[in-house]
Amino acid sequence: MKALKQLLAATCVAAAIALPAAAAELRFTIWTGNEAHLQMLNGFANSFKATHPDVTVKFETIPPDSYTQKLTIQLAGGNAPDAGWLMEDAAPTFANAGVLEDLAPTLNAAKDYDFADFSKPALGLWTAGAKVFGVPFSTSPFVIFFNKDMFDKAGLEDPLALAAKGQWNMAKFQDVARRLTAANGKFGFEFKDGQGYDSRIMHALMPPIRAYGGDVWANRQCGFDTPQAVAAVKQLHDMVYKDKSIVPPGEKGDYFSGNAAMTINQISRASLMPKAGFNWGIAPLPAGPAGESPVIGQAGIVVFAAGKQKKLAAEFVAHMTNKTNVAIAAQFFPPARNSVLSGAGFLDSNKLIPAAQMKVVADAIAKGKVLPSHDKSPQIVAAMKPRVDALWRADANVENALKAVCTAIRPLL
Repeated sequence: MKALKQLLAATCVAAAIALPAAAAELRFTIWTGNEAHLQMLNGFANSFKATHPDVTVKFETIPPDSYTQKLTIQLAGGNAPDAGWLMEDAAPTFANAGVLEDLAPTLNAAKDYDFADFSKPALGLWTAGAKVFGVPFSTSPFVIFFNKDMFDKAGLEDPLALAAKGQWNMAKFQDVARRLTAANGKFGFEFKDGQGYDSRIMHALMPPIRAYGGDVWANRQCGFDTPQAVAAVKQLHDMVYKDKSIVPPGEKGDYFSGNAAMTINQISRASLMPKAGFNWGIAPLPAGPAGESPVIGQAGIVVFAAGKQKKLAAEFVAHMTNKTNVAIAAQFFPPARNSVLSGAGFLDSNKLIPAAQMKVVADAIAKGKVLPSHDKSPQIVAAMKPRVDALWRADANVENALKAVCTAIRPLL
């Protein structure tokens, strides 16, 4: 009997040794449903199997306009994903709430990772001392996408040509948008993704405000009611209601379908252009009284402290953001790794955008500032939304509306 027990025990031990490691699935939230982006992301998941053969990564798409809200609900409801993308305005909020895992131990231990290769300014939102709460995967400046065919029909020089001559500024932008509208019978300009009055409020307001030399809550002081911000927003208001050259609230332009001559976006949207059916290009944002003021949108990859697979998730983040994979992602998401950004390959990384135009992106990263963030960004945006809505009427008093914005958000700053 004793011998039998010993044999059974030995057999069980051997069986346990022979069993493969338990399969694991990582839940990873993103806000893109673009086929080219998903193909690239799934490629990263497949290459991760070289060192983690039993790990599967499931990417879950949440629309960008409800991403932060739905992610917050998942975390509060005990249904946290393991990892995911995070927008720059939400980074301080999530970090201060203690819901993000410190990635520093994993990144510093990863073979040949070279964390020092990341731009220190680009890491500003994602680090606190020696702790790393996220790795920026997209440090992407906003650029002007333009419909070259519409410019040609109107007999106008396009923004890239105007920028090369030092003539691409806010005054020229307004003039060109008005002429394009008259010549083509379509709007001259559309806010980002057609959502400038709703989920993309800050993307609509920040570029002109900075071009005029203003800001919104730098140093925790409201800047919406400064002369610079008022002048910038008045120009937008005139373009919407006097010139009728910007797609107004309640109407859809859709640059990517050929129904607006220009829009503002990031190069990840270039993946939509093969189906657009018109000649196009990208150019810098128009300069203003304050000169060139590129605006950068940033997103990072984080691991959630409440996730079920924190260790594996951190290792996958290290894999996604190593030098090889950052170079692959650079075609859509401008990198924060200095070696990739400064390498000759970056200018040729996007097959849809010529190297001369990709230089616009590289220059803007070098000169630009990230969109404003705050540890109470969600509350601030919610508080300002009704007051900003009051701007978008033909008879609105822009200065009074912006003063009301400051009154609403000052207690939160």
